[in-house]
Amino acid sequence: MNAPDRPHYRRMLLDALLATPVAAVVADDPERPLLASLLAGQAVGEGCLPADLGLGEAVFKDLLDHYFPGFVLPRHPRQVDSIPEWTDLQQLLLDHRDRQRPTATLVANIVATACAGRDHLWQDLGLSNRDELTQLMRTNFPSLAQANSGDMKWKKFLYRQFCAQEGIYVCPAPSCGVCKDYAKCFGPEN
Repeated sequence: MNAPDRPHYRRMLLDALLATPVAAVVADDPERPLLASLLAGQAVGEGCLPADLGLGEAVFKDLLDHYFPGFVLPRHPRQVDSIPEWTDLQQLLLDHRDRQRPTATLVANIVATACAGRDHLWQDLGLSNRDELTQLMRTNFPSLAQANSGDMKWKKFLYRQFCAQEGIYVCPAPSCGVCKDYAKCFGPEN
């Protein structure tokens, strides 16, 4: 698919996902539009997540069946490089998850997997903008979202939190050296 068609196709997929009939309790779940955006992004080849979002096929299918029953998505198979700190990032997210949200555990796995990407976390997740990521963090990891009071870039923030727990004080996020926004993240704070 060429680049000019991608936003249009993404929007069509997003609308179709959200039009999928579900029970009222699921339709009102703030997670649903966020997951729809993430899935639409993955379906058009955005982000770095594998086709199952890093959840494994069975869990991915259960997630789809719950939020978008019967919907069949085009999927882009890809491998994500594993990162040695995946378990630590996942645990950081799990420690701060909203325990009333059963999907927060799954979202922790998805976010930790996306941290292996080379772009901003919202881009690696395949979301359409940073505001969606902020909403995803507020919904699933409210104490982390509240702690990011300076509006630091999310991947940088997560790595700083992880490193602070480990007593590491010089802690770059993965792939930052090749990121086009390196100066924005690692320049002087404003």
